[in-house]
Amino acid sequence: MPTVIFGSGILGRAIAAGLVARGEPPPIVLGRPPTGRHLAADVAGADLAFEASRADAVVGNIEVALSAGCRRLVVATTGWLDERASVDDLLRSYAASAVVAPSFSLGIALFLRMVEVATGLFGRLDGYDPYVVEWHRREKLDRPSGTALEIARRVLAAHPTKTRLAATAGAPAPDELEVVSIRAGASPGLHLVGFDAPGESVELRLTARDRSPYVTGALAAADWLRRRPRSPGIHAFDEVVDDLLAGRDGASQKRRAVAGVAG
Repeated sequence: MPTVIFGSGILGRAIAAGLVARGEPPPIVLGRPPTGRHLAADVAGADLAFEASRADAVVGNIEVALSAGCRRLVVATTGWLDERASVDDLLRSYAASAVVAPSFSLGIALFLRMVEVATGLFGRLDGYDPYVVEWHRREKLDRPSGTALEIARRVLAAHPTKTRLAATAGAPAPDELEVVSIRAGASPGLHLVGFDAPGESVELRLTARDRSPYVTGALAAADWLRRRPRSPGIHAFDEVVDDLLAGRDGASQKRRAVAGVAG
């Protein structure tokens, strides 16, 4: 059965190339529809769909995929989370499952866990003020990025005194977390979390060199959905990462690798 990719931009094309590189048939890649909305016939027969288009198209694309019979989705588009609850309800009504993440980079997934630990440690000490900086290509529309918002959410959850994001103007209040967005050049993504004290600064930084980490994670999420039936609704990428860390899919990955060598 074919795989469908909503979005013919940089990420959509990279996912398509990743599927072909590992021996899967070329997927159906759907660009922006001339009528404003795809038709169910465009994705008929697809067993899995990747969403890598635009925030304002996500809900409509998911509706089209579900109406066409697709029950597995990997959603890599950001900027639509105000619709998260309604999308979760929609998936459940179709008994469908989706892995949703602001970033499918495995490095980011582990980086987020490191941020939680670091925030818990530095938050116990006076004088270490946390902050978040993210830098993406000039054309990226959402700011802060979905990943930066997830980083901020985890800092706020782990810090004893920070309770909200800083306003866009004026000096931040003591309980506010400063989050800075840069949109310049062609950077595929940089995320930095720092803890600044009068005499020193400590920083955690992840810099993407290209989009291959996002493709690797998106394909891992697709494999996770296909491996066995998952409960309906939205699943966090952390569930996929937990299985990878536990080695629960290591044997199947090894078998695929051996089969590829033997072939």
